[in-house]
Amino acid sequence: MPVPGKAALVLAGATALLGSLIACSPLTAINAVTPASTYLKTEGVAYAGSDNARQQLDIYRPADTASAPPQGRPVVVFFYGGSWNQGSRKDYAFVGEALASRGVIAVLPDYRLYPEVSYPDFLQDSAQAVAWTLRSLQALGGDPQRVFVMGHSAGAYNAAMMALDARWLDAAGATPAQLRGWIGLAGPYDFLPIENPDVKPVFHFPDSPPDSQPVRHVQASAPPALLIASHQDKLVSATRNTGGLAALLRQHGVPVVETYFDNTSHASLVGSLARPLRFIAPTLDEVSRFIDAPPPRTAGRS
Repeated sequence: MPVPGKAALVLAGATALLGSLIACSPLTAINAVTPASTYLKTEGVAYAGSDNARQQLDIYRPADTASAPPQGRPVVVFFYGGSWNQGSRKDYAFVGEALASRGVIAVLPDYRLYPEVSYPDFLQDSAQAVAWTLRSLQALGGDPQRVFVMGHSAGAYNAAMMALDARWLDAAGATPAQLRGWIGLAGPYDFLPIENPDVKPVFHFPDSPPDSQPVRHVQASAPPALLIASHQDKLVSATRNTGGLAALLRQHGVPVVETYFDNTSHASLVGSLARPLRFIAPTLDEVSRFIDAPPPRTAGRS
């Protein structure tokens, strides 16, 4: 819903500021005003059996340990975006805080980026991070029945491939069946032929493999999905990617919640998870609602 008057100006200013911050990365300003009292953080955990700094993760546990349910807390593995060319888990502390503030254990991995690697190596890293999380649930205090993958932009692609294309988790000793659901924010799920010059070499354009696209891997066994996008996204077409994938999931009987916001851009959609910017859109509320009560696997929902 459009925001009138002065509120629209405030929103426009916040969105422009966020866009510039994300473009410059790290998101120092947002993290500087994000409270640290809601979580307990463990940093720099190696997940792939190597000393590669890009194969480490941080864990954000809710600080309120007394309220943890007997079966454990829900767990979300969050992948950030950056066109598979840039990004750091340290830039997204505000995401860890947001999830921990809602009683969720958040796992934020780094993954190797171009030009160090190209497709599909970063998916192998993503799968290793998810598999490590699944193996570590007891130590984390996580509920094995409530494990989710989530991502924004390129990270939403990574999350989608974890949930839809079993090759990657299978190779890491896990399976998409262990996921209760997945969450994509402004994800590119159907982007061939590639137009973004930064992404072309990542996916070996013009020889990009057709099976690199999440839409190629939709099947009835896929876990439920929450897909959120912005009508104002100028980078990733919400209609083609979010709308197209949601339609395919429904055709296969996969439960999907599909949500669009009017007052967010590609960048500010993930930024709206940050405590100072939650007025932009109820993104965290939608994510929390899905984690608390994902749709049943046997029925669709929109």
